[in-house]
Amino acid sequence: MPPTPLPTLLSSSELSYLHTSLSLSPPIRPDARSPTSFRPLVAETDLLPTANGSARLCFADGTEAIVGVKAEVERTGVVGKKVDLRDSGVEEDIEMGDGDDKTVGSGKVGGEDRWLEVTVDIPGQRDDDAMVVFLGQMIFEGLVADGEFRGRLVVNERWHWRVFVDILLLSAPLTYPLPLLSLTTHLALLSTHLPAPVAGLGKDDDPLFNDDWDAAFPLYPSAYSKSRAKASIARPPITLLVISVGDNIFFDPSHAELAVADAVIAVTIASSTSENRNDGELSLLAIRTIDPPSRLSSLAAEVGQAGEDGAWKPKKGGMSRSVLRKMVGMCVEKGGVGQEVLGGLEGFT
Repeated sequence: MPPTPLPTLLSSSELSYLHTSLSLSPPIRPDARSPTSFRPLVAETDLLPTANGSARLCFADGTEAIVGVKAEVERTGVVGKKVDLRDSGVEEDIEMGDGDDKTVGSGKVGGEDRWLEVTVDIPGQRDDDAMVVFLGQMIFEGLVADGEFRGRLVVNERWHWRVFVDILLLSAPLTYPLPLLSLTTHLALLSTHLPAPVAGLGKDDDPLFNDDWDAAFPLYPSAYSKSRAKASIARPPITLLVISVGDNIFFDPSHAELAVADAVIAVTIASSTSENRNDGELSLLAIRTIDPPSRLSSLAAEVGQAGEDGAWKPKKGGMSRSVLRKMVGMCVEKGGVGQEVLGGLEGFT
């Protein structure tokens, strides 16, 4: 997967010292955090007045992101009828198979992935740059991975919600921005509300919606919401960036720590809140490997300073299965990092 394009300004000797410090037991991080600690952050929700949901999140290093969520009603294809495809501008016959049940309240997950659109904007980068495309795809895949999100967009068999998630990084990234964008998207979706239908929930009816915003219902009802279903209710996913240095595992790595990482993975997890408890089980939705910056700097280090004492020599090869198992386990285990992060984010909504 695309590596972080940020240059490493540390010398070979400084990188070697940092790698040694992170490999100790217990490890010593440059900012004195524990291996599972995240950088301090501030966040707020519902800051964009014209959006269905929005959030702003800022890390202590100054990197900041804003996410806006907009929703509009679109017509869904039904058997034997012509529908206008907005993406292509042409008419086409669309048939729903037996597995495409889109009846509200039927208990069957319907909907389509194309009803969700995620865009990422990073200052100084094109929309088709590798990292921009990868970040958007990671967030998109996490949202549609469990199949529940698109089911929430069904109005009836003829109509559905189309959701646009616009992600803006307000400043040039000081480290790999995936966790920042993912956490901000999580908060924006938690704050997203859709107009409440007042009529037209039958499969052949045109829906009518309440104009009163106070009557709107949340896209992700809270555990204490009166409108929540009896079954478990999922929460928006989050993606954590995890690195390994030697036998040690670190979360929310800084740019310097990424520079000496032996392995980097992005772990997407989600939580559900059951009817009887608030600490739902975590589920693993996706794992992606990311090329650490050391792979790009290894050639220069070997050519220029291979013979010097203390020269930085990046590790070659991949990670062992035991290390990967440990990294994932720390994200999804009960009382682990994943539950701690999700619990902390709930406090901002």
